[in-house]
Amino acid sequence: MRVKNASSGKGRRKKLFKLTKGYYGQKKNVFRRAHEAMLKALSYSYRDRKARKRDFRRLWIARINAAAREEGLTYSRFINGLKKAGIAINRKMLAELAVHDRDSFSELVKVAKESLGVA
Repeated sequence: MRVKNASSGKGRRKKLFKLTKGYYGQKKNVFRRAHEAMLKALSYSYRDRKARKRDFRRLWIARINAAAREEGLTYSRFINGLKKAGIAINRKMLAELAVHDRDSFSELVKVAKESLGVA
């Protein structure tokens, strides 16, 4: 007696096509192409979860650098000054201050300048 897998196979295909809904062309309705597209999409999503963290860090550093230069310091000297002053604040919060609360950021720049010995 042979075993038929129609019901379980249908469920497997249905699950896959649900994942690939909205894809272009055969990637949405041909099992083999949809499976390839789904594997590629999952690998991209895994990779880009890591890349997103790098992208945000670059954005924060760019914002901090721009705001620090307006105050007369470069990014690296500003961060060095904060470390020497014993201020531990992450780049995300520094960027948030640089964009939304310039007065507080200016105070941090003053502290950094004092710890560096810059007038």
